Amino acid sequence: MKAVILAAGEGTRMHPLTTTCPKVMLSVANRPVLEHIIVSAKDAGITDFVCVVGYMGDTVRNYFGDGSSLGVRIDYVEQKEQLGTADAIYAAKDLVEGRFVVLNGDAIIKSADIRSLINYKEDIVLALKKLKNPAGYGVLKTTGSKIVEIIEKPVDSTINLINAGIYLFSDLIFDAIKTTEKSVRGEYEITDSINALIGKVEVSYLMLDTWIDIGRPWNLLDANEYLLSNLKRDVFGKIEPYTTLNGKISIGKGTIIRNGSYILGPVAIAENCDIGPNCFIRPYTSIGSNVRIGNAVEVKNSIVMDGTQIGHLSYVGDSIIGHNCNIAAGTKIANLRHDGKNIRVMVNNTSVDTGRRKLGVIMGDYVHTGINTSINVGVLMDARRSTHPGEVVM
Repeated sequence: MKAVILAAGEGTRMHPLTTTCPKVMLSVANRPVLEHIIVSAKDAGITDFVCVVGYMGDTVRNYFGDGSSLGVRIDYVEQKEQLGTADAIYAAKDLVEGRFVVLNGDAIIKSADIRSLINYKEDIVLALKKLKNPAGYGVLKTTGSKIVEIIEKPVDSTINLINAGIYLFSDLIFDAIKTTEKSVRGEYEITDSINALIGKVEVSYLMLDTWIDIGRPWNLLDANEYLLSNLKRDVFGKIEPYTTLNGKISIGKGTIIRNGSYILGPVAIAENCDIGPNCFIRPYTSIGSNVRIGNAVEVKNSIVMDGTQIGHLSYVGDSIIGHNCNIAAGTKIANLRHDGKNIRVMVNNTSVDTGRRKLGVIMGDYVHTGINTSINVGVLMDARRSTHPGEVVM
Protein backbone atom coordinates (compact mmCIF):
# COMPACT_ATOMS: atom_id res chain seq x y z
CA MET A 1 0.00 0.00 0.00
CA LYS A 2 1.18 3.51 -0.84
CA ALA A 3 0.79 6.69 1.15
CA VAL A 4 -0.01 9.98 -0.56
CA ILE A 5 1.27 12.90 1.51
CA LEU A 6 -0.23 16.33 0.91
CA ALA A 7 2.69 18.76 1.08
CA ALA A 8 1.88 21.44 -1.48
CA GLY A 9 0.50 24.29 0.61
CA GLU A 10 2.38 27.43 1.57
CA GLY A 11 1.04 27.52 5.11
CA THR A 12 0.15 31.22 5.21
CA ARG A 13 -1.08 30.85 8.81
CA MET A 14 2.46 29.80 9.73
CA HIS A 15 4.02 33.12 8.76
CA PRO A 16 6.64 34.40 9.36
CA LEU A 17 8.28 30.95 9.37
CA THR A 18 6.98 29.92 5.93
CA THR A 19 8.07 33.00 3.99
CA THR A 20 11.42 31.25 3.47
CA CYS A 21 10.55 27.58 4.07
CA PRO A 22 7.60 25.34 3.14
CA LYS A 23 5.45 24.42 6.11
CA VAL A 24 6.21 20.69 5.92
CA MET A 25 9.95 21.38 6.15
CA LEU A 26 9.81 23.36 9.39
CA SER A 27 11.97 21.78 12.06
CA VAL A 28 10.56 19.89 15.04
CA ALA A 29 12.89 17.87 17.28
CA ASN A 30 15.62 18.72 14.74
CA ARG A 31 13.93 17.07 11.77
CA PRO A 32 11.40 18.42 9.26
CA VAL A 33 7.77 17.76 10.15
CA LEU A 34 7.42 15.76 6.93
CA GLU A 35 10.30 13.47 7.90
CA HIS A 36 8.58 12.56 11.17
CA ILE A 37 5.44 11.66 9.21
CA ILE A 38 7.31 9.51 6.70
CA VAL A 39 9.18 7.67 9.46
CA SER A 40 5.93 7.06 11.35
CA ALA A 41 4.30 5.61 8.22
CA LYS A 42 7.37 3.48 7.54
CA ASP A 43 7.16 2.07 11.08
CA ALA A 44 3.55 1.15 10.23
CA GLY A 45 4.73 -0.88 7.23
CA ILE A 46 4.43 1.63 4.37
CA THR A 47 7.53 2.01 2.19
CA ASP A 48 6.12 3.65 -0.98
CA PHE A 49 5.15 7.32 -0.92
CA VAL A 50 3.80 9.94 -3.28
CA CYS A 51 4.48 13.49 -2.12
CA VAL A 52 2.21 16.12 -3.61
CA VAL A 53 4.36 19.26 -3.63
CA GLY A 54 3.79 22.83 -4.71
CA TYR A 55 5.05 25.83 -2.74
CA MET A 56 8.88 25.65 -2.67
CA GLY A 57 8.62 22.03 -3.82
CA ASP A 58 12.31 21.85 -4.70
CA THR A 59 13.15 22.22 -1.01
CA VAL A 60 11.26 18.99 -0.34
CA ARG A 61 12.76 17.16 -3.34
CA ASN A 62 16.31 18.22 -2.56
CA TYR A 63 16.08 17.11 1.06
CA PHE A 64 14.43 13.72 0.61
CA GLY A 65 15.48 12.77 -2.93
CA ASP A 66 14.16 9.33 -3.82
CA GLY A 67 13.73 8.45 -0.15
CA SER A 68 16.56 5.93 -0.04
CA SER A 69 18.25 7.68 2.89
CA LEU A 70 15.16 6.79 4.96
CA GLY A 71 14.81 3.31 3.50
CA VAL A 72 11.69 4.17 1.48
CA ARG A 73 10.72 5.09 -2.07
CA ILE A 74 9.34 8.57 -2.78
CA ASP A 75 7.74 9.77 -6.00
CA TYR A 76 6.69 13.38 -6.48
CA VAL A 77 3.81 15.06 -8.24
CA GLU A 78 3.26 18.81 -8.43
CA GLN A 79 0.05 20.63 -7.62
CA LYS A 80 0.75 23.77 -9.63
CA GLU A 81 -2.10 25.73 -8.07
CA GLN A 82 -3.35 25.13 -4.55
CA LEU A 83 -6.96 24.40 -5.49
CA GLY A 84 -7.91 22.25 -2.51
CA THR A 85 -7.44 18.79 -1.05
CA ALA A 86 -9.50 16.97 -3.69
CA ASP A 87 -7.38 18.53 -6.45
CA ALA A 88 -4.18 17.56 -4.61
CA ILE A 89 -5.26 13.93 -4.19
CA TYR A 90 -6.37 13.70 -7.81
CA ALA A 91 -2.90 14.85 -8.88
CA ALA A 92 -1.55 11.53 -7.53
CA LYS A 93 -4.09 9.42 -9.46
CA ASP A 94 -1.60 7.93 -11.93
CA LEU A 95 0.87 6.96 -9.19
CA VAL A 96 -1.42 4.87 -7.00
CA GLU A 97 -3.33 1.68 -7.59
CA GLY A 98 -6.06 0.10 -5.50
CA ARG A 99 -6.26 1.18 -1.87
CA PHE A 100 -3.99 3.91 -0.54
CA VAL A 101 -3.55 6.12 2.52
CA VAL A 102 -3.65 9.92 2.48
CA LEU A 103 -1.63 11.76 5.13
CA ASN A 104 -1.31 15.47 5.79
CA GLY A 105 2.23 16.78 5.67
CA ASP A 106 1.60 19.00 8.68
CA ALA A 107 0.02 16.62 11.20
CA ILE A 108 1.99 14.37 13.55
CA ILE A 109 0.42 10.91 13.94
CA LYS A 110 1.49 7.69 15.66
CA SER A 111 2.57 4.70 13.58
CA ALA A 112 0.11 2.54 15.57
CA ASP A 113 -2.77 4.67 14.29
CA ILE A 114 -1.57 4.38 10.69
CA ARG A 115 -1.23 0.61 11.14
CA SER A 116 -4.81 0.41 12.42
CA LEU A 117 -6.04 2.47 9.47
CA ILE A 118 -4.49 0.27 6.79
CA ASN A 119 -6.03 -2.83 8.38
CA TYR A 120 -9.58 -1.66 7.56
CA LYS A 121 -11.29 -3.51 4.71
CA GLU A 122 -13.71 -0.73 3.69
CA ASP A 123 -13.21 1.46 0.62
CA ILE A 124 -13.42 4.76 2.51
CA VAL A 125 -12.17 5.32 6.08
CA LEU A 126 -11.62 8.65 7.80
CA ALA A 127 -9.46 9.30 10.85
CA LEU A 128 -11.26 11.33 13.52
CA LYS A 129 -10.19 13.15 16.65
CA LYS A 130 -12.31 14.45 19.51
CA LEU A 131 -11.62 18.11 20.31
CA LYS A 132 -13.08 20.39 22.95
CA ASN A 133 -13.07 23.27 20.47
CA PRO A 134 -13.80 22.11 16.89
CA ALA A 135 -13.82 25.64 15.42
CA GLY A 136 -12.04 25.81 12.08
CA TYR A 137 -12.31 22.07 11.39
CA GLY A 138 -14.74 19.87 9.51
CA VAL A 139 -17.04 17.99 11.90
CA LEU A 140 -18.70 14.62 11.41
CA LYS A 141 -22.03 13.06 12.20
CA THR A 142 -21.83 9.33 12.89
CA THR A 143 -24.17 6.42 13.45
CA GLY A 144 -22.57 3.39 15.05
CA SER A 145 -19.30 2.78 13.22
CA LYS A 146 -20.32 4.72 10.10
CA ILE A 147 -20.14 8.35 9.02
CA VAL A 148 -23.41 9.84 7.79
CA GLU A 149 -22.33 13.43 7.05
CA ILE A 150 -19.31 15.72 6.98
CA ILE A 151 -19.91 19.41 7.68
CA GLU A 152 -16.94 21.47 6.59
CA LYS A 153 -15.94 24.29 8.96
CA PRO A 154 -19.37 25.13 10.40
CA VAL A 155 -19.76 28.58 11.97
CA ASP A 156 -21.15 27.07 15.16
CA SER A 157 -21.22 23.41 16.07
CA THR A 158 -21.93 21.28 19.12
CA ILE A 159 -20.25 18.28 17.45
CA ASN A 160 -16.74 17.65 18.81
CA LEU A 161 -15.67 14.93 16.36
CA ILE A 162 -13.40 16.52 13.76
CA ASN A 163 -11.92 15.29 10.51
CA ALA A 164 -8.16 14.86 11.00
CA GLY A 165 -7.46 14.92 7.25
CA ILE A 166 -6.10 11.35 7.21
CA TYR A 167 -7.83 8.82 4.98
CA LEU A 168 -7.89 5.32 3.57
CA PHE A 169 -9.26 5.37 0.01
CA SER A 170 -9.90 3.01 -2.86
CA ASP A 171 -9.86 4.29 -6.43
CA LEU A 172 -13.59 5.02 -6.07
CA ILE A 173 -12.55 8.38 -4.69
CA PHE A 174 -11.23 9.55 -8.06
CA ASP A 175 -14.63 9.17 -9.74
CA ALA A 176 -16.16 11.23 -6.94
CA ILE A 177 -13.49 13.92 -7.29
CA LYS A 178 -14.27 14.26 -11.00
CA THR A 179 -17.79 15.46 -10.18
CA THR A 180 -16.80 17.64 -7.21
CA GLU A 181 -17.47 21.35 -7.64
CA LYS A 182 -15.72 24.24 -5.93
CA SER A 183 -16.83 24.97 -2.38
CA VAL A 184 -17.88 28.36 -1.02
CA ARG A 185 -14.20 28.79 -0.13
CA GLY A 186 -13.26 28.46 -3.79
CA GLU A 187 -11.55 25.08 -3.44
CA TYR A 188 -12.17 21.49 -4.49
CA GLU A 189 -12.54 19.88 -1.08
CA ILE A 190 -12.16 16.14 -0.51
CA THR A 191 -14.93 16.23 2.10
CA ASP A 192 -17.40 17.18 -0.66
CA SER A 193 -16.20 14.18 -2.66
CA ILE A 194 -16.66 11.89 0.35
CA ASN A 195 -20.12 13.30 1.09
CA ALA A 196 -21.12 12.39 -2.47
CA LEU A 197 -20.15 8.76 -1.75
CA ILE A 198 -21.99 8.50 1.58
CA GLY A 199 -25.06 6.36 1.03
CA LYS A 200 -23.52 4.68 -2.00
CA VAL A 201 -20.69 2.99 -0.09
CA GLU A 202 -20.03 2.52 3.60
CA VAL A 203 -17.81 5.23 5.01
CA SER A 204 -16.14 4.14 8.25
CA TYR A 205 -13.96 5.94 10.74
CA LEU A 206 -10.99 5.41 13.04
CA MET A 207 -10.57 7.31 16.31
CA LEU A 208 -6.98 8.54 16.56
CA ASP A 209 -4.94 8.16 19.71
CA THR A 210 -2.42 10.90 18.91
CA TRP A 211 -2.81 13.74 16.41
CA ILE A 212 -0.99 17.07 16.52
CA ASP A 213 -2.18 19.48 13.85
CA ILE A 214 0.42 22.13 13.06
CA GLY A 215 -1.85 24.92 11.92
CA ARG A 216 -0.19 27.82 13.72
CA PRO A 217 3.49 28.49 14.54
CA TRP A 218 3.06 27.80 18.26
CA ASN A 219 1.73 24.31 17.44
CA LEU A 220 5.35 23.46 16.60
CA LEU A 221 6.08 23.70 20.32
CA ASP A 222 3.30 21.17 21.03
CA ALA A 223 4.77 18.77 18.45
CA ASN A 224 8.29 19.35 19.74
CA GLU A 225 7.26 18.50 23.31
CA TYR A 226 5.49 15.32 22.19
CA LEU A 227 8.40 14.10 20.06
CA LEU A 228 11.06 14.90 22.65
CA SER A 229 9.10 12.96 25.26
CA ASN A 230 10.19 9.82 23.38
CA LEU A 231 13.81 10.90 22.99
CA LYS A 232 16.59 8.37 23.54
CA ARG A 233 19.81 9.38 25.28
CA ASP A 234 22.60 9.55 22.68
CA VAL A 235 25.72 11.61 23.29
CA PHE A 236 28.21 11.77 20.41
CA GLY A 237 29.71 15.22 20.97
CA LYS A 238 32.44 16.41 23.32
CA ILE A 239 31.39 17.08 26.91
CA GLU A 240 33.87 19.18 28.88
CA PRO A 241 34.42 18.63 32.65
CA TYR A 242 32.06 20.31 35.09
CA THR A 243 29.14 19.94 32.69
CA THR A 244 25.91 18.32 33.91
CA LEU A 245 23.67 16.26 31.62
CA ASN A 246 20.48 15.28 33.43
CA GLY A 247 17.76 13.19 31.76
CA LYS A 248 17.10 12.19 28.15
CA ILE A 249 19.56 14.18 26.06
CA SER A 250 20.70 13.76 22.45
CA ILE A 251 23.91 15.47 21.35
CA GLY A 252 25.16 15.16 17.78
CA LYS A 253 28.64 14.63 16.37
CA GLY A 254 30.98 17.59 16.36
CA THR A 255 29.09 19.41 19.09
CA ILE A 256 30.91 20.70 22.16
CA ILE A 257 29.27 21.40 25.51
CA ARG A 258 31.58 23.69 27.47
CA ASN A 259 32.39 23.86 31.18
CA GLY A 260 29.70 24.83 33.65
CA SER A 261 26.74 24.14 31.37
CA TYR A 262 23.68 22.38 32.78
CA ILE A 263 21.34 20.55 30.42
CA LEU A 264 18.07 19.20 31.78
CA GLY A 265 16.33 16.81 29.38
CA PRO A 266 14.55 16.05 27.29
CA VAL A 267 16.78 18.17 25.05
CA ALA A 268 17.98 17.50 21.49
CA ILE A 269 21.14 19.22 20.24
CA ALA A 270 22.19 18.47 16.66
CA GLU A 271 25.63 18.37 15.06
CA ASN A 272 28.51 20.87 15.10
CA CYS A 273 27.11 23.14 17.82
CA ASP A 274 29.09 25.16 20.35
CA ILE A 275 27.23 25.48 23.66
CA GLY A 276 28.44 27.44 26.68
CA PRO A 277 30.23 27.87 28.93
CA ASN A 278 27.78 28.21 31.82
CA CYS A 279 24.59 27.74 29.80
CA PHE A 280 21.30 26.43 31.17
CA ILE A 281 19.35 24.44 28.56
CA ARG A 282 15.96 23.49 29.98
CA PRO A 283 13.47 20.73 29.02
CA TYR A 284 11.76 20.42 25.65
CA THR A 285 14.36 22.42 23.77
CA SER A 286 15.58 21.48 20.29
CA ILE A 287 18.77 23.07 18.99
CA GLY A 288 19.59 22.56 15.31
CA SER A 289 22.94 22.08 13.59
CA ASN A 290 25.74 24.67 13.56
CA VAL A 291 24.22 26.68 16.40
CA ARG A 292 26.37 28.81 18.72
CA ILE A 293 25.05 29.59 22.21
CA GLY A 294 27.32 31.86 24.25
CA ASN A 295 28.20 32.27 27.90
CA ALA A 296 25.45 32.32 30.55
CA VAL A 297 22.52 31.88 28.15
CA GLU A 298 19.27 30.23 29.26
CA VAL A 299 17.02 28.48 26.72
CA LYS A 300 13.76 26.85 27.73
CA ASN A 301 11.04 24.92 25.82
CA SER A 302 12.11 26.36 22.49
CA ILE A 303 13.05 25.44 18.93
CA VAL A 304 16.31 26.96 17.69
CA MET A 305 16.89 26.20 14.01
CA ASP A 306 20.12 25.60 12.09
CA GLY A 307 22.84 28.23 11.90
CA THR A 308 21.54 30.54 14.61
CA GLN A 309 23.79 32.31 17.14
CA ILE A 310 22.61 33.39 20.60
CA GLY A 311 24.98 35.80 22.31
CA HIS A 312 25.99 35.78 25.98
CA LEU A 313 23.64 36.78 28.80
CA SER A 314 20.48 36.18 26.72
CA TYR A 315 17.19 34.46 27.61
CA VAL A 316 15.01 32.53 25.16
CA GLY A 317 11.82 30.91 26.49
CA ASP A 318 8.83 29.23 24.81
CA SER A 319 9.97 30.54 21.45
CA ILE A 320 10.71 29.50 17.88
CA ILE A 321 13.89 30.96 16.42
CA GLY A 322 14.35 30.55 12.66
CA HIS A 323 17.42 29.65 10.62
CA ASN A 324 20.58 31.76 10.66
CA CYS A 325 19.38 34.31 13.19
CA ASN A 326 21.77 36.37 15.29
CA ILE A 327 20.48 37.00 18.80
CA ALA A 328 22.81 39.68 20.15
CA ALA A 329 24.19 39.69 23.68
CA GLY A 330 21.73 40.57 26.39
CA THR A 331 18.59 39.91 24.33
CA LYS A 332 15.69 38.98 26.60
CA ILE A 333 12.44 37.38 25.42
CA ALA A 334 9.40 37.66 27.68
CA ASN A 335 7.09 34.63 27.71
CA LEU A 336 4.40 35.25 30.38
CA ARG A 337 1.71 37.92 30.66
CA HIS A 338 1.59 39.74 33.99
CA ASP A 339 -2.13 38.93 34.36
CA GLY A 340 -1.54 35.22 33.67
CA LYS A 341 -4.05 35.14 30.79
CA ASN A 342 -3.54 33.33 27.49
CA ILE A 343 -1.13 35.07 25.15
CA ARG A 344 -2.70 36.59 22.05
CA VAL A 345 -0.91 37.23 18.77
CA MET A 346 -1.71 39.84 16.14
CA VAL A 347 -2.22 38.12 12.77
CA ASN A 348 -3.34 40.30 9.84
CA ASN A 349 -4.59 42.95 12.27
CA THR A 350 -6.65 40.34 14.13
CA SER A 351 -5.95 39.24 17.70
CA VAL A 352 -5.67 35.43 17.88
CA ASP A 353 -5.81 33.48 21.15
CA THR A 354 -2.90 31.03 21.13
CA GLY A 355 -4.38 28.97 23.97
CA ARG A 356 -0.98 29.19 25.68
CA ARG A 357 -0.14 30.91 28.96
CA LYS A 358 3.51 31.00 27.93
CA LEU A 359 4.75 32.06 24.51
CA GLY A 360 7.76 34.15 23.59
CA VAL A 361 8.68 35.14 20.05
CA ILE A 362 8.06 33.52 16.66
CA MET A 363 11.12 34.65 14.73
CA GLY A 364 11.59 34.18 11.00
CA ASP A 365 14.90 33.34 9.32
CA TYR A 366 17.88 35.72 9.23
CA VAL A 367 16.64 38.03 11.99
CA HIS A 368 19.30 40.09 13.81
CA THR A 369 18.73 41.74 17.18
CA GLY A 370 20.80 44.55 18.64
CA ILE A 371 22.40 44.12 22.05
CA ASN A 372 20.06 44.33 25.04
CA THR A 373 16.93 44.02 22.90
CA SER A 374 13.77 43.20 24.86
CA ILE A 375 11.02 41.27 23.05
CA ASN A 376 7.54 41.13 24.57
CA VAL A 377 5.27 38.06 24.67
CA GLY A 378 3.61 36.80 21.48
CA VAL A 379 5.69 38.82 19.02
CA LEU A 380 5.96 37.72 15.37
CA MET A 381 9.18 38.92 13.73
CA ASP A 382 9.37 38.76 9.95
CA ALA A 383 12.35 37.16 8.25
CA ARG A 384 15.40 39.42 7.81
CA ARG A 385 14.17 42.03 10.30
CA SER A 386 16.59 43.66 12.74
CA THR A 387 16.39 45.68 15.94
CA HIS A 388 18.44 48.55 17.36
CA PRO A 389 20.51 48.16 20.51
CA GLY A 390 18.25 48.45 23.54
CA GLU A 391 15.06 48.36 21.46
CA VAL A 392 11.82 47.12 23.02
CA VAL A 393 9.70 45.07 20.58
CA MET A 394 5.97 44.89 21.41
